[in-house]
Amino acid sequence: MSCIMKKIISKYPTLFRFVLATVLFALALFLSGLINKGDLKAYFPYASAILLGIATWLLYKTEKKSLREIGLNFSLRNSSFLPLGVLIGAITFLAAKYARALYTGESFNITETINYSAILYGLYVILPTVAVEEFLFRGYLFKKTIEKSNVIIANIIFSILFMLIHVLDENTMNNKGMMIFLIISIPVGHLLFATALLKSKTLFFPIGLHLGNNWATQHLITDSNTGNSFLYITNNASFDTWSAFMGFILIFNGVFLLVTSIIWKWDYFFKTKGIKE
Repeated sequence: MSCIMKKIISKYPTLFRFVLATVLFALALFLSGLINKGDLKAYFPYASAILLGIATWLLYKTEKKSLREIGLNFSLRNSSFLPLGVLIGAITFLAAKYARALYTGESFNITETINYSAILYGLYVILPTVAVEEFLFRGYLFKKTIEKSNVIIANIIFSILFMLIHVLDENTMNNKGMMIFLIISIPVGHLLFATALLKSKTLFFPIGLHLGNNWATQHLITDSNTGNSFLYITNNASFDTWSAFMGFILIFNGVFLLVTSIIWKWDYFFKTKGIKE
């Protein structure tokens, strides 16, 4: 049996790596589902992220490599990309919402009574969720796909997969407008996160961007004055025509594409200023 396995591995090494990664990731998610319950889920919802991190470490270990391949070593340079990403992600979302407000005539308001504990707790509970998605969609398999094909093919494959996990939901599929918005916006988000990974060479950057964006949707600016966000919107606009709705989607995603292009030109900006990383 071992001889047969060795022959299969030697004949199809790339396929073996992808199958092994898929099995290990599925096992990590299954085990985390058994562990992540009750008080543990409420107070320490990090089982999935930790187990996926271990699975990723094992995958690189079998190649005689380490997590340095995706920049997950705690050097000052790499770890600094986490808070930087949070800041950029939150500001980008705020800019996109402001662009929408200019387009629709919505108004921003400052929340008078802010629940700071809920806002800080949001960062704590959102972090493991985005870390899981980054391990799955911008981690080992994404880098391996680039290695065996190219960046364009890898981005196409993983942007579609990333989009499907957000769209294949009963509530989303029953809402045509939301489904169209996500089909367009989620691949744009993937492009932002993937570009951040490739330019910074550390997964900390897309994790930070993803965390900043998702936190901002719930705690920086929301559609209601609940006290769980710093800002809220009044006179929320609704779209009566498809042309108006598509205009909003283009403007909203245009902000994210602009930030993506700035990150992509990262080296250019450093070189023109005579600054070295």
